[in-house]
Amino acid sequence: MVRGPTVINILLVEDDPADVELTRRALVRAKVQNRIWVVADGVEALAFLRREAPHQGVPRPDLVLLDLKLPTLDGRDVLLRIREEPRWRALPVVVLTASDSEHERLAALAADGFLTKPVDFARLGDVIRKIAGLGWAIVRVPAGSSPR
Repeated sequence: MVRGPTVINILLVEDDPADVELTRRALVRAKVQNRIWVVADGVEALAFLRREAPHQGVPRPDLVLLDLKLPTLDGRDVLLRIREEPRWRALPVVVLTASDSEHERLAALAADGFLTKPVDFARLGDVIRKIAGLGWAIVRVPAGSSPR
């Protein structure tokens, strides 16, 4: 029996609608079959991971794309809480930063990768493929398809 490609569940934590749209496009162009959920702040990101209202029944994400500059709870604090929680500790987190100079300074946060915004679809695909050593399939998304 041949199985179809595995769908990657991605939680995007981003408060800027333009960056959300750019990331969606980058995922399509990187040919990553995915379901993406978007939350706009750190408090909601933690509620999503805990599956608290209104996120009951959502799957555990396979990957978190985390902006650092968020309202209510900063991305650094979200990452620290993810790494402190045993059930989330191994969850791959890619931090979205405003500049390359932040990457080295933020290495202590134990992120699995860094991407500088605006997200470049080739780099996003590369980062996901590296993290996808977990056996995810990278597939062609039919033209006109939504990643949702």
